[in-house]
Amino acid sequence: MKVWIDGRVVDGGEAHIPVTDHGLLYGDGVFEGIRAYGRRVFRLDDHLARLALSARAIALALPFPEPRLREIVLETLRAFGHDDAYVRLVATRGEGALGVDPSTCPTPRIFCIAAEARIYPAEKLAAGIDLVTVSWRRPALDAVDPRVKSLNYLNNAMAKLEARHRGADEALLLNAAGCVAEASVANVFALRGHELSTPPPTDGSLEGIVRRSVLELAPRLRLLAGERTLSRVDLLAADEVFLTGTGAGIVPVRSLDGQAIGSGPGPVVARVRVAFAELTKTLGVPF
Repeated sequence: MKVWIDGRVVDGGEAHIPVTDHGLLYGDGVFEGIRAYGRRVFRLDDHLARLALSARAIALALPFPEPRLREIVLETLRAFGHDDAYVRLVATRGEGALGVDPSTCPTPRIFCIAAEARIYPAEKLAAGIDLVTVSWRRPALDAVDPRVKSLNYLNNAMAKLEARHRGADEALLLNAAGCVAEASVANVFALRGHELSTPPPTDGSLEGIVRRSVLELAPRLRLLAGERTLSRVDLLAADEVFLTGTGAGIVPVRSLDGQAIGSGPGPVVARVRVAFAELTKTLGVPF
């Protein structure tokens, strides 16, 4: 692991932030998870634009302009030295008083982590993962807007923990109305016939970068893709279900709450995965 912090790249064990940083104390900050494939950073400019939007949404002034943030990501990856990697670019409110007031933090902080990408093993991707509907609900839009990738991921973490305690690989989160929001850290897609659907942000889903890529790829794969409110029953009725996320890529789902989805990972998700792998070669910034 390599970390860019305070103007230089160091080993992970040498990177430190003060205990009074409001990102640590209150989750007051934003981040982007970014992937590199074959020494190319996938849709880096899209990630930086989303980071800027998240920062504006919480009135956090990023300490560097976008070109410098771009170079920080590339500099960290070069130091890490691997062809494939997972990158976490983080902006915190910075150091402040022991109180929730953000105005006590005069200087925001940036750090960037490059590490090995932890994905599901090949056998799990081939067989599909198991989902369970967890008791945790996605917060309402007027409480925590899911389009803001803040450092407060307690809701996501507790959903994942419940899923693991129940013997599943991943959690399915519903919103307060009982509609599908997303998985703990991934978007949800359901295929029925040639129609591919994913929940809209108004139902509690993040506007994922990989999600967007799949929606853009769909026409060339002869799929009718779009945003639609989905229920748990819609997933059980689907021919195929899969998740998308920067960390794991595209992940087929074989069951929900112990019930099989279709006949297991099908041909469409396999085609989507191949098309996405090709896309990473064309929409990547070399480093």
